[in-house]
Amino acid sequence: MIASQTSTAKIGLALAGGGPEGAIYEIGAIRALDESIEGLDMNDLHIYVGVSAGAFISSCLANNLSTAQMCRAIVKPEPGEHPFVPENFLSPAIGEWVRSGLKVPRLLAEAFWKILSHPAESSLLEPMTRLARALPVGIFKNDPIRAYLAKIFSMHGRTDNFRELRRKLVLVATDLDSGQPVRFGEPGLDHVPISKAVQASTALPGLYPPALIDGRNYVDGVLLKTVHASVALEEGVDLVLCVNPIVPVDTFRSVELGVMRRGQLVDRGLPTVLAQTFRTLVHSRMGTGLAAYETRYADRDVLVFEPRRDDYMMFFTNVFSFTKRKAVVEHAYQSTRRKLLRNRHRIEPILERHGLRLRTEILEEERDLWESVDLHGRRKSTWHVKKRLDKALAKIEALVAEQSS
Repeated sequence: MIASQTSTAKIGLALAGGGPEGAIYEIGAIRALDESIEGLDMNDLHIYVGVSAGAFISSCLANNLSTAQMCRAIVKPEPGEHPFVPENFLSPAIGEWVRSGLKVPRLLAEAFWKILSHPAESSLLEPMTRLARALPVGIFKNDPIRAYLAKIFSMHGRTDNFRELRRKLVLVATDLDSGQPVRFGEPGLDHVPISKAVQASTALPGLYPPALIDGRNYVDGVLLKTVHASVALEEGVDLVLCVNPIVPVDTFRSVELGVMRRGQLVDRGLPTVLAQTFRTLVHSRMGTGLAAYETRYADRDVLVFEPRRDDYMMFFTNVFSFTKRKAVVEHAYQSTRRKLLRNRHRIEPILERHGLRLRTEILEEERDLWESVDLHGRRKSTWHVKKRLDKALAKIEALVAEQSS
């Protein structure tokens, strides 16, 4: 058994996207890793790499918010803290809609003028084509995400400045006009506020407008890679822990379990079909990238934690319900613990190579997430009550035996 102090190996964390659901899943998963791996300090890693929702979470970890604090923020605000509210991710971009609407008269006039002046070269589809330019570039505004983080990072000695962080933080976005990846936090781009970089990294086209920084438009970094673990590997880390919530769902058992009526995603409409398509493309690309890492970085290790394809709790839960939000973070916590225990014979040797130890004794016992993060005032779960009752009965039996002897 190794000592309990933090490992001296270079360890990195790479977090992928996934929207509000992905952010909540990552909070539960990293909490499980934090308490289950001896020698690992989630607030003192060599480098943090985040993209999209992962940029949101990794920036908090690099700013010394503990995994316990983030779990508690799911349930209720701490004194001086701000609760994690998914609605911050989905504020309607009314200003964007208004600006787009104001373009309609001019675009229609231009279209009909072209039809009248060049009838042989135009068609009645011309107005429809031009009107497409009036569609808003984002349904929701993402400035509330920036403002939320800027407020958190202004408290308790935290910082919104990459250069003032104790550990390296890299947030990946995509330059919209060049299609190239951009790494905020690296030299040349470390002057951008962390909260602004998160806004850029989470700007998924269609949902959010691009983030304008220094005259350039930036969008979600997941368009190029899923977790960008290569950023950490290029930094020279020995081990990269990756959490990826973006996995396509397999509905094979959904009817049997009562989750869906026919087991067909098309029944849930266009958003679900697009989401499944996006997840499939992104996850396939990640598999290709990981295979390349095995050759290029043969002397390094990468451990990936993600939901199972039949994890219906993850895929079909509305995190805008407070109760369901709690359920998802609990589920992510417990499912990650189960994965660690189930794969311990493969994971243990990898961790040991880097001075870490898998705490199987913790994984083998039943644990309540909220108890583990010291959230008081919550109703104890039934297993916890049973455990205390068993201890009390054991003491009584011991006293009776002592009196009888």
